[in-house]
Amino acid sequence: MPDHPLKPESSREKAENYYYNALDLVGEGKDELAVEEYRKSLLADPSFSDALHGLSRALQNLNRLDEAIEVTNRLVELDPDDVLAHASLSIIYQKKGMIPEAEAEAAKARVLGWKQQLKGSK
Repeated sequence: MPDHPLKPESSREKAENYYYNALDLVGEGKDELAVEEYRKSLLADPSFSDALHGLSRALQNLNRLDEAIEVTNRLVELDPDDVLAHASLSIIYQKKGMIPEAEAEAAKARVLGWKQQLKGSK
């Protein structure tokens, strides 16, 4: 049965629409507006990891590093094996001058990357 045009969007569809709007805004250099769209996306679907990654990136662009750390830590909570989340944390910590923390996250990202490579080679 085809989708009815008046059928309400699912939470994930809403989240994806806001997410794609945010991507366009980042591409236009409008990071502040993108942050708003990413937050709307996450209200629709709090577990949408792509929106969390995007929000972290936009916050970094705005030099709102403490907020970016909070968002990226949410990613790690959702998926402790997310290599990109650990790599992002490493970059943010480095920007803040938190070198030991940056090195620890970089090491986690490397180990997780190696584990994923080993799984893929079997």
